[in-house]
Amino acid sequence: QVQLVESGGGLVQAGGSLRLSCAASGRTFSTYAMGWFRQAPGKEREFVAAISWSVASTYYADSVKGRFTISRDNAKNMVYLQLNSLKPEDTAVYYCAATRKLPIILGPSYDVWGQGTQVTVSS
Repeated sequence: QVQLVESGGGLVQAGGSLRLSCAASGRTFSTYAMGWFRQAPGKEREFVAAISWSVASTYYADSVKGRFTISRDNAKNMVYLQLNSLKPEDTAVYYCAATRKLPIILGPSYDVWGQGTQVTVSS
């Protein structure tokens, strides 16, 4: 089973960009689909983006489509989330997660989670 560690969060002004990284341990990383989720204060965790194990398919929440990009490097055991045109409503703790189950756009499919990284967007 992989273990996940996120990094790259921070404070940014509206319209700015951040790149989140998720480092995975273990030799089976390439067999997992990977997802990013976020949870804002007082709100439920929500799906942000996901990428299949083969990199063939990516999925995005409507709220981030066109602004965020998910990618992965199986040789480096890394998954990334590029956040562009950030808005104050993107403020949340962002979590990286791994799964071998379907569907990969749903949180309950994921059984490995990182600790999260805070993203704060000021207006």
